[in-house]
Amino acid sequence: MYRAKRRSIVRLWVACWLLFAQAVSAEENLCVLVLYSNHRLLPANLEFEAGLRETLAKSTELNAEFLDYPRFDSESYLDAMTAFLHEKYALRPPSVLVVGGKGALEFVLRHRDELFPRVPVIHGAVPQSFLQSRPPLPADVVGVPIKFDFPGTIELALRWHPRARRLLVVTGVSAQDRAWEAELRSDVSRFQDRVTTEFLAGLPTDALLQRLRALGGDTVVFTPGYFEDGVGHLFSPREAVGLMAAAAAAPVYGPFDTFIGTGIVGGSMPNFAAMGRQVGHLVNDWLAGGAPAAQRLPEIAPTAVNLDWRQIQRWDIDPSAIPDDAIVRFKPPTLLEQYATETGVAIVVFLVQAGLIAGLLFERRRRRRMELAVHQQRCELAHASRLAVAGELTGAIAHEINQPLGAILSNADAADLLLASGADRRDELRAILADIRQDDLRASEVIRRLRALLAKQPVDWHPFDLNEAIRELEPVLRAEARRRRVALDLRLTATAPLLLGDRIQIQQVLINLALNAMDAANGLPEARRAVAVSVEHDADRLILVVRDRGPGIAPEHLPQLFDSFFSTKSQGMGLGLSITRTLVEAHGGRVWAESGSGMGAVFRVEWPAADGAGTPEPV
Repeated sequence: MYRAKRRSIVRLWVACWLLFAQAVSAEENLCVLVLYSNHRLLPANLEFEAGLRETLAKSTELNAEFLDYPRFDSESYLDAMTAFLHEKYALRPPSVLVVGGKGALEFVLRHRDELFPRVPVIHGAVPQSFLQSRPPLPADVVGVPIKFDFPGTIELALRWHPRARRLLVVTGVSAQDRAWEAELRSDVSRFQDRVTTEFLAGLPTDALLQRLRALGGDTVVFTPGYFEDGVGHLFSPREAVGLMAAAAAAPVYGPFDTFIGTGIVGGSMPNFAAMGRQVGHLVNDWLAGGAPAAQRLPEIAPTAVNLDWRQIQRWDIDPSAIPDDAIVRFKPPTLLEQYATETGVAIVVFLVQAGLIAGLLFERRRRRRMELAVHQQRCELAHASRLAVAGELTGAIAHEINQPLGAILSNADAADLLLASGADRRDELRAILADIRQDDLRASEVIRRLRALLAKQPVDWHPFDLNEAIRELEPVLRAEARRRRVALDLRLTATAPLLLGDRIQIQQVLINLALNAMDAANGLPEARRAVAVSVEHDADRLILVVRDRGPGIAPEHLPQLFDSFFSTKSQGMGLGLSITRTLVEAHGGRVWAESGSGMGAVFRVEWPAADGAGTPEPV
């Protein structure tokens, strides 16, 4: 039982292997033979085979043979060629036979039974006129017909040379040359009312070139080239066209794209490489297991206008008259075409940079608007803070004003008594009036300084003396200190560098810090209530120091002491020190606090001196 099962598995494995080997062998045996009418190096053959090889599967074997028409066309040669091909491919016949050109198709149809009787045939580059003139081809003979657009090329030539009055047509004497001549004689009849047509058929090449050199400016030359001239010299059509284009004193046109680069202007031309690709698709269909589908059989190989840019320039043809779909060769690339990748990268980089710059400009404008809005809010907040401080200093301000007003009233009473006595006491009256004037000026100065402190006015940046600005606030600060029973000690310097900034805003910093220090002294015994304000300086900076003897600041409160809405006082709003820091930093300075538990607090404000200061930020 076990052995029988084992033998069955081995037989199944061998059968699968044999089937696989047969499939691989069949695939490896796929062979395509191409039979060309002309010789090996004919440019049309080379382009056709390049397109064919591009399309066929890489595993397909491709062989090529050449009949070498029209150099060899005798019956004995054709019989020998038939025997040679039969013998060469007897053991390895092709799966598909491809024929290139009319001569090869005629040869295969005549000798097919002797060569490859059951092998399908696909033709390419066979003139449509030939196929239409003969009986229908067998069902297994299909292909891509070609139509040489002689009239289309002549039409283009006459359009681009409107002064032309003469059309010169050049052909040779081989069988193919005579077939082209016959077709051309039929085609040019449509142009007889526009130009005079002359045929140069079968001239010796030297004589032909001499005639071409003598042409006038009213002539256009058309030629399909020739295989043989009048004295039996053999050429490829491309070689013949190259000689004619080099000698002609008139523009030369031709019907094959293999002529481009020889000196002709161009023409309406089939593309032999594209034709090879079309034939390759038909071959693939047949090798896949059946005849090509009807939709894969083209009626005719397409043509396109091909031009040589150098000849366009030479014969002064208007570029705007060239069709948009024309294939223009040898045209120097534009800077954009030559450096397409680099230009594309540069454009992308430029657009990205432009976008970034636009974005930055937009952000800069938006930031500027926001900065102006913040500046306005800071000014409003600073002004509101000054008004709040003014309310807090109401008692001190009233005392400072009442003092000169009371002195004025006392002096006025004294003057009234002197006048009532009737005595001549003018000197004493003058002294009283002087006191009244002095007290009035004193009250006026208090009101002026108070108005300057509280008024809402534009920021005024200029260098000023910090000590002088503090002295202006001294009366108000001392009055507030007396009201709170706090000893105020001002330690100012005789000389100090100037400070660049707004005088009112700096005075607001001093008031905020001084009142904060006085608040810290509340609740202490009167003997310990003391606040010291001093100014220190060196060559390039000014330092304002405000000390108190209060309870100090807890270490955990120091990092957030200047934050908005943070306060250690039960009734505080947490804006005074925040506004102080804003004003200080706007003047390019910095403020910080130091504290020792039970030893009071020290607030230090440092500004750059005016001589070394940069441009501060307005607030």
